[in-house]
Amino acid sequence: MKKLLFLSLLLFSAAVNAAEKPNFVLIFIDDMGYGDIGPYGSKNNPTPHLDQMAAEGMKLTSFYAAPVCSASRAQLLTGSYAPRVSVPGVFFPAGKNGLNPDEHTVADYLHELDYATACIGKWHLGDQLEFLPTRQGFDSYFGIPYSNDMQREKPEGGERVLPLMRNEKVAELLNDEGQRRVTREYTEEAVKFIEANAEGEQPFFLYLPHTAMHVPIFPHQDFVGKSENGRYGDWVAEVDWSVGQILATLKRKNVADNTLVIFTSDNGPWASKGTDGGVSGPLRGAKGGTLEGGVREPTIAWWPGKIKASSESKAISGTCDVLPTFVALAGGKLRDEIKIDGYDLSQVLLGEAEKTKRQAWYYFGGNKLQAVRSGPWKLAVSGQSIGMGFKEKPADLAKGGRLYNLEQEIGERTNLAENNPEVVARLQKMADEMVLEMASNTRPAGLAENPVTLYPTKPRAPRKKKASKAKSPSKPIDWNALKMGDVIDSAAAPKITGKAFELTCTITGDQAKGIIVAHGGLAVGYALYVKEGQAVFALRHSANDIERIVAPLAKGENKLMAKLSSKGVMELSVNGKLISKAQSALLKKQPQEDFCLGHDNANPLDLEAGKGTFDGKVSSVKLLLR
Repeated sequence: MKKLLFLSLLLFSAAVNAAEKPNFVLIFIDDMGYGDIGPYGSKNNPTPHLDQMAAEGMKLTSFYAAPVCSASRAQLLTGSYAPRVSVPGVFFPAGKNGLNPDEHTVADYLHELDYATACIGKWHLGDQLEFLPTRQGFDSYFGIPYSNDMQREKPEGGERVLPLMRNEKVAELLNDEGQRRVTREYTEEAVKFIEANAEGEQPFFLYLPHTAMHVPIFPHQDFVGKSENGRYGDWVAEVDWSVGQILATLKRKNVADNTLVIFTSDNGPWASKGTDGGVSGPLRGAKGGTLEGGVREPTIAWWPGKIKASSESKAISGTCDVLPTFVALAGGKLRDEIKIDGYDLSQVLLGEAEKTKRQAWYYFGGNKLQAVRSGPWKLAVSGQSIGMGFKEKPADLAKGGRLYNLEQEIGERTNLAENNPEVVARLQKMADEMVLEMASNTRPAGLAENPVTLYPTKPRAPRKKKASKAKSPSKPIDWNALKMGDVIDSAAAPKITGKAFELTCTITGDQAKGIIVAHGGLAVGYALYVKEGQAVFALRHSANDIERIVAPLAKGENKLMAKLSSKGVMELSVNGKLISKAQSALLKKQPQEDFCLGHDNANPLDLEAGKGTFDGKVSSVKLLLR
């Protein structure tokens, strides 16, 4: 009797604890644009269930992802910007890399908090066994492990197919027509998972990353021709139906009041696909770029009784914030030893705060930081593209230094940098600090030693090598023709690996400051600049190893010589007099960034120099290898 009573109390306690912890459903769409659903202004794609979700929940209007698939999913699951976990781009079938199994994903955190976890849909963080969802905190997996355009040919007949997996085994090979079933089957699996766990003792976490809306577009036959926006609109309609099924199941099982549902997308629309791609609405840009249209996502949070109906938040937030938000709401604690970039968004969702602790959002294209946003201001620190697949290269996007006020003009057309130098300087400093911090604090991707395809495939024909054209010898640099603002491409820049060199120039201008010469970035290179009345010669050997020597300048004209000797000694002379020297070493690698005169067009080699243009005059620049 005592044992029975004790067991009853234990079960009751477990049920109470489970009830205290909210369930989570995360619906992640592929390649859906900011203007593709009704709550964000779409007139082409009727989305009644998403309209209802927004009417019953909160619309987030400044929620960001990464520009491409794998990077965005890495951010979502780890709470870290994609370059921090070494997932800057897209993984391919049978690739050697994937999300490192040592990463602590949101599923890992919730699993430790006694959550039932499931991933249903597109994974795209590596297809080798060690990278699959079941090795990353999920109890189960059902779905296609990468993008639906990554088909491979079967050995017999050559039909192009995709693997539909259940846990760690291929359950079925899907041809193109078979893809029409995936949205429906994902939805059916999701409904079953909710039903199985709604009455259980465990809270649950459902991650539902859809294959839609990635090309090729394959809506279920029941939705073909149902919209007035072609097959893209048909598939949006099916996704909307799927959302309706999820919400209806939560209500029917009486767990809606204890379930947070978030609907969002992994990146902007693949607009270069024409009618098979979505739209960015009022935003400029598309998938693959760091303009708003490439990374600002249509996002809805729904939690009846907790999130205010028909509410809206413009708080800057993004995929990195999902992990800390879910962990906080589940009563967990983040691991101090793991650096993440996300912030708890729960107070914003629950209407207790207008902002998070987030000071900025950083826009990475691959490993390169291309822009930073703080408040209404967005600074492009490098050139940007309009999006993946576009041949168009707008002239206004070619260079960095552009400043936009996104609250005044969401479309990023008017450059306000000239009238707001203090804002530019503040955001540039934030960008420089992030670049330096990221360079010294990243974690490796996972590595599979002998990657193989998940199913037998026809060997792929080796790519035909283009006949190499005889390269004409590059012309020697005409140092006498160089002028302020000039750039020598990194391929043609002086080859200084393991070499002694001597950089000479003449500068004029009292109180002048800024960069004279920069060649390199955060990995390796050298720079000569003026700061607070002193010339500075900086030599960088790695992300964490930079050396400087300084020399005071005279008024008027100064002839400078920055030298690195064959024995690795740095020297700095002013007007023929050696002022400063220090023991260093020859550079072991060639700088990968351009040689710039009077400015720095990419990552700053030395944060103390920044990227400021030299405001005096520079002449007689010459670099000689010794």
